[in-house]
Amino acid sequence: MKKLFLFIALVFAAASGTKAQTIVRSLETPVPGQGTVTIHQDPSVAALLGTGANDDQRFIKSAGYRIQAFSGNNTRAAKNNAYQVAARVKGTFPELPIYTSFIPPRWLCRVGDFQTIEEADAVMRKMKASGNFKEVTIVRDQINIPL
Repeated sequence: MKKLFLFIALVFAAASGTKAQTIVRSLETPVPGQGTVTIHQDPSVAALLGTGANDDQRFIKSAGYRIQAFSGNNTRAAKNNAYQVAARVKGTFPELPIYTSFIPPRWLCRVGDFQTIEEADAVMRKMKASGNFKEVTIVRDQINIPL
């Protein structure tokens, strides 16, 4: 039973990415009144446990709103225009995340992750007031909420 528990703990530790080293250390930490766990592993496995996604790249997907700054067709020119609009948005509003993607049959450039339509409207008004973005609209989309 203890071997099964240890095996399951190691599988979860290996799957958890950057948190894995702290899990291994917490398993090996002696706790009064409980058993002692000793993990014997190859140094190459220990080196792999520390790799994975950074904590600042973690997010939750949720329903929300984005501002659509560009929508074109499926040509090379539309792709270039989408990336040009993304560069203009990044220059004017560097704090906003930009999502340039091809969703058949068109290229899209969408901006921001807003939970309410009021937040999206306030930023859209700022974009229109800057004079660089005339035809921007608010669209309902799946957004990323950072942890």
